[in-house]
Amino acid sequence: MFVRHVGIDLGTVNVLVYVHGRGIVLQEPSLVALALADARIVALGEEARVLLGRTPESIDVIRPMRDGVIADYMITEAMLRYFISKICGRLQFIFGYKPDIAVSVPVGVTSVEERAVHDAAIAAGGRNVHLVPEPFAAAIGAGLPIHTPTGNMIVDVGGGASEAAVISMNGMVVSSAVRVAGLKIDEAIANHIRKKFNLMIGEQTAEDIKIQIGSALRIENELALQVRGRDQVAGLPRTIRIATNEIVEAIAEPLQSIAGVVKAVLEKTPPELASDIIDRGMVLVGGGALLRNMDRFLTKETGVPCFAAENPMACVAVGAGRALEHLDVLRRSMPQL
Repeated sequence: MFVRHVGIDLGTVNVLVYVHGRGIVLQEPSLVALALADARIVALGEEARVLLGRTPESIDVIRPMRDGVIADYMITEAMLRYFISKICGRLQFIFGYKPDIAVSVPVGVTSVEERAVHDAAIAAGGRNVHLVPEPFAAAIGAGLPIHTPTGNMIVDVGGGASEAAVISMNGMVVSSAVRVAGLKIDEAIANHIRKKFNLMIGEQTAEDIKIQIGSALRIENELALQVRGRDQVAGLPRTIRIATNEIVEAIAEPLQSIAGVVKAVLEKTPPELASDIIDRGMVLVGGGALLRNMDRFLTKETGVPCFAAENPMACVAVGAGRALEHLDVLRRSMPQL
């Protein structure tokens, strides 16, 4: 009857929630629509996404998470409370029963940022809250044998940050992160179209272009899309036709930054574990794994085979939830859990 273990991937772009025994029960955008006059919340999640770029000046749609960490504490708490009550139901809170929650946090966050995530989850209705490093959670969710003395490499390309880590014996041996990921790719697409075609497009349109025709590598049979926006010179609506290889050119810079963080981790990996990674390859998770040819791009850049996980978007939330089931084992190598 009651929800006991909850894993939350508190991302910059999406929030995913895993419940033990039920799998992924919620996937919604990390967006909140606010009435500016009184700071009242108008909409959250999917309802707020519909309003993105379509609101009057009196309503602002914001991301309370930035680069994987809390940018606005009060709004993040309200968003978490909404999502937790949505999956747990009001009955649990009426009876005073609170679930144990594991929340993913990016590698390299400060203790202040960690405390903000912990306190927000407690205030939103968690009984015990455990913070799990994102690559570690992703490795558990992807089903990697992290308890063995072998090198397991995970690359997590999310919305606000890209992270890479080598994991062995339930611990992270090497890890690194860069605050370049899905949102920077969208931004690069919008900037390229503005500079080359004098056309202004919104955040949502840029993301749609990335999803529908985007690719990390040039392709022979190009996909094409009609893109609508506002002409910078005339100020009137205009439509252009854009193809995949144009997008490949537009997003080259952020992709090189992501490849850079993967190379940095490989350079610091001990030789024995490096040989395991060459044999087994690295696993790609996060929303960025859904970009066409992203795995082939990383293979080309690093010389190490790269494979996308089976359900890359869900890996972090699933891994955070499963970490709660093995806390005793994991605490030996990761005391903060």
